[in-house]
Amino acid sequence: MSDQTQRFLFDDSDVRGEIATLGDSYLHVLAKHSYPEPVAQLLGELLAAAALLVGTLKFDGLLVLQARSSGAVPLLMVECSSEREVRGIARYHAEQIAPGASLAELMPEGMLAITIDPANGQRYQGIVGLDGVNLAECLTNYFAASEQLPTRFWLNADSRRACGLLLQQLPADRITDPEEREASWQHLRTLADTLTAEELLGLNGETVLHRLYHEEQLRLFEPRPIQFRCSCSRERSARALVSLGRHDAEQLVAEQGGTVSIDCQFCNHKYTYDAADIAQLFAGGGSDAPSDTRH
Repeated sequence: MSDQTQRFLFDDSDVRGEIATLGDSYLHVLAKHSYPEPVAQLLGELLAAAALLVGTLKFDGLLVLQARSSGAVPLLMVECSSEREVRGIARYHAEQIAPGASLAELMPEGMLAITIDPANGQRYQGIVGLDGVNLAECLTNYFAASEQLPTRFWLNADSRRACGLLLQQLPADRITDPEEREASWQHLRTLADTLTAEELLGLNGETVLHRLYHEEQLRLFEPRPIQFRCSCSRERSARALVSLGRHDAEQLVAEQGGTVSIDCQFCNHKYTYDAADIAQLFAGGGSDAPSDTRH
């Protein structure tokens, strides 16, 4: 099952959609950490949500979904670039996590921040409480509360695949009568509500859409690939050391026994520097020191 998103439109309604399937990219994220099953599922659902949302946006930059709470899972964070490159991480307290725990049990008093960080232009952030039954309902509530286009989400993950479906009502065009417009929107949502987790996770996108909407005039667009890619680099880690100042950076190396390592929290990649590397950095030598541990 390929990692992809696929956009679709209903020719007779003012509704568009996106369906996302993540396999290898999701497994890459899970392979970097040993997550309990409920945490892996939440992280997968958030990855699928990010992939869906990027499909609805027209921008060059980064979409960040970050959920925080006071509970067993204090942090979920997913990034998806406009190039559809994803990475994600979760922080959790293993001793507090019961099998089959719900979102409310894992992330009580939680908040979800949705950040759009364009390469050019102003950064935007919206925040919503994690007060839904699941992440799909929380995201649906966010769009309702922010007075954006009415949007519904369906999300599932099982530590092998992470999949999602999105429906979004567009401004009135094909249907202008308010009652007919609402009836059409309700009809398409009701059909999507019949979708089971087994179907969403086990079937390809086109089959899912055919099962739901074989009686509708549906137009499918070409799928677009999704892949895992961490944006960490030796150059970025070097900038973090330079920001400390030469004295503090040299002192850190000395305190660590001659080398200092900076670990990427997302992919566990380690960047190691010794005294010679530090001297080169502050001499303007850049980040091509020889002690790099490559991917």
